[in-house]
Amino acid sequence: MEHQKIDELVAKIKALESELEAELHQEYEKFTCEITKKREELLASYRKEHQGLLRYLATTPMLHLLSAPIIWAVIIPAIILDAFVSVYQWICFPIYKITKVKRQDYIIFDRHRLGYLNSIEKLNCLYCSYFNGLMGYISEIAGRTEQYWCPIRHASRVKFMHNNYKKFFDYGDSENFRQRSAELREDLKEEKE
Repeated sequence: MEHQKIDELVAKIKALESELEAELHQEYEKFTCEITKKREELLASYRKEHQGLLRYLATTPMLHLLSAPIIWAVIIPAIILDAFVSVYQWICFPIYKITKVKRQDYIIFDRHRLGYLNSIEKLNCLYCSYFNGLMGYISEIAGRTEQYWCPIRHASRVKFMHNNYKKFFDYGDSENFRQRSAELREDLKEEKE
């Protein structure tokens, strides 16, 4: 009975996620149409809102400028982590018959094209797009790995749950873990890339 309630909630969440995705797609389509219609007006607005590099640097707080090297230093371990996780997925996922995660679904570079951003803001957008996309990419790889090897919910409340977590077995539910783990592994083969 308890599992039925959870399954119903998961189904509602999936329905709401689909509805949200459809609504966001409509908004995106509307935005795209408006851009097409008002391209020149938009470009003029972007030129007006563009803040030159010298003005940007002059108005940026000194501590922000001094902290920039620390922020950018994180890119080195991020690239290394990206390489290691990608190699792990390329080698291990075919062995386990897990559908691979597509990087381009998570790491998206597009905001740097906005005309109202100066070169530093564009560079910052590239950094954030890469880093946050990388975290999503890694989370999805880790989530699929966890679903394959250890699909058990935690006893304590979890602040962040990857997409696969809601499929996991209750903490202490040894019967389902032993009897249905193969189903969750099979589900990983069917997931869309």
